[in-house]
Amino acid sequence: MDDSLISYYIKKMNKLRRVLNEVFYGMTIHEMDLVLKKEKGSINNLFMLIVFGDLIGLPLLPSYYSMRLLPYTLPIIKIWKRSILREKDLTDFVSQDI
Repeated sequence: MDDSLISYYIKKMNKLRRVLNEVFYGMTIHEMDLVLKKEKGSINNLFMLIVFGDLIGLPLLPSYYSMRLLPYTLPIIKIWKRSILREKDLTDFVSQDI
């Protein structure tokens, strides 16, 4: 009986610790994390545009270098093309900053 009570309190304390960690993360680092992810996406889009711009009709780099980098970027090309060629309107830009 005593062991089950101790294990119950340990579980509750672990849950409280996780909740407090998430609250502290949200108060301190969450917004910076979102900004960094947005910057990473922008830099990734720029890199893909420079290297594989000819896939969407904008040749900027000789195809030799594009083919050398192809094995490393192959998993994300389809996602990148879909995001670049997607129609965007004013609400897309406004919703990103809110």
